Amino acid sequence: MAGVRAAPVRKAVIPVAGLGTRLLPATKSQPKEMLPVGRKPAVQYVVEEMVEAGITQILLITGRQKSSIEDHFDRETELERRLVRTGAYDLAEELNFFEEDVALFYTRQSVQSGPADAIRLAADFVGDEPFLVAYGDTIITSQQRPSLIQRMLKDHLDSGAHATLAVETVRREDVQRYGIVQPTAGTPPQPTAAFEIDDLIEKPEVATAPSTLAITPRYIFDRAIFDAIDRTLPGRGGELWLTDSIAILLKQGDGVRCLPLGAGEKRYDIGNFETYFKAFIDFALADERYGYMIRQYLVGLSEQL
Repeated sequence: MAGVRAAPVRKAVIPVAGLGTRLLPATKSQPKEMLPVGRKPAVQYVVEEMVEAGITQILLITGRQKSSIEDHFDRETELERRLVRTGAYDLAEELNFFEEDVALFYTRQSVQSGPADAIRLAADFVGDEPFLVAYGDTIITSQQRPSLIQRMLKDHLDSGAHATLAVETVRREDVQRYGIVQPTAGTPPQPTAAFEIDDLIEKPEVATAPSTLAITPRYIFDRAIFDAIDRTLPGRGGELWLTDSIAILLKQGDGVRCLPLGAGEKRYDIGNFETYFKAFIDFALADERYGYMIRQYLVGLSEQL
C-alpha cells in the first residue's frame, strides 16, 4: 500500500453549495441542505455525524443563498434564555448543538464548478492533515458501533491509504445514478471488510458497470487529492467531478480503499422529491414522541389505497 501511516483525522469538509434544482420550488429561497428531515434540517445530521466521530473542526463550502446554514449553526442566546424562562429546558438544550471544542468555518464556492472544485477550496483549511469529506445533502444512519465513519477512520489510519471511500450495494438497474467502483481483481469484497479498487466510473451504463458497489459520499483523503484535482479535466456538464480526481490517484498508483455500509446502516440522499419524501417518512416513524401516531396514521391510509 502506498503512503505512510496517516495522522489522526480531526478536520472535516462538508460541501453545501449545490443549487438543488431537482427540489424546486422548495429550494428556490432555501438550501436543500436546510430542508427538514424529521425534527432537524438535513445538514445538521451530517454535522452531528462528524462530531460524534471525534471531528473538532468543520469547514462548510457554501454558495449563494446559503446564509441560512450559517444562521442555523450560530448560537442564539436570547432565544435559548427565552426558552429557559418559559420552562422549555429540553428544547433549549436541543438548540445547543455541540460542545465548546467544536469549531465551524465557512467559505464560498462562488462559481458552480463541480464537487472537486469545492473540495479544492479546503486546501488551506486542511493543510497537510488527512481530512473527512461528507456531502451535506446525504444522511447516513448507523445503528452499529463503531459507526461507519469511525470504521473508515480506523482503516484509513491503519492502511496508510491516500483515499478511503464508503460504498453500498445498489440494484444493477440503478448504477447509472452513481459512481461505481471496480474492486481489485481476485479480491472479491466481503460484506463488512475494506477492500482496494482498480477503477471507478461515474454513472456507467448498466451493461458495462464494473460492479454494483456505489460510492456513498463519505470520503477520507490526504493531501494528494489536491494535486489530483489540479490535474482533473472538466467532465459532464463542464464540472470537475471528484470521481475523476480519485481515478487520477489510482492511475498514479496511490492507494484507494473502500469500506461497505454494514447491517443497520442506511443512506438517505436528499436530492430529489422521491428520496426526500422517503427520508422524511422514515425519520418521522422513528420519532420518539410522534412515531407511533404517524405509524397509526399510515396504517389508516393504507386501508384506503
